[in-house]
Amino acid sequence: MSPSVPLPSNTSSRFGFSRDLRLLDGKAFQTVFDQADWRIGQQCFLLLARETDQPLPRLGLVIAKRRIRRAVDRGAVKRRIREQFRLRQHELTGLDIVVLMRGPLPAGKENWTPQLARLFDKLLAKRRQD
Repeated sequence: MSPSVPLPSNTSSRFGFSRDLRLLDGKAFQTVFDQADWRIGQQCFLLLARETDQPLPRLGLVIAKRRIRRAVDRGAVKRRIREQFRLRQHELTGLDIVVLMRGPLPAGKENWTPQLARLFDKLLAKRRQD
């Protein structure tokens, strides 16, 4: 799949989710929690984002077992969040993002997948606005 926008020269043309694109340690997560520039919430999800001087965007996920009991469902949620992030990673350059589960998922999977897309769209709109 080739992107519709030209890619920055410092990134590859792939839409993978390499180790460089992940928030890996507690310090990085805590920085986003404490110093979030944008907070965007919906019924099920809360997205926290912080502007950084890093050349790549980074994503962290907080999907509690308390919110989604079955491991299969938690894995599905994580895959869908990563998918939305990967599709927009070239627009999210220089952001550290943490996505948290705020509440239980709606019954149908088709209900919450568009919510994730709208979350990232709102983040991009707010970022352009500032």
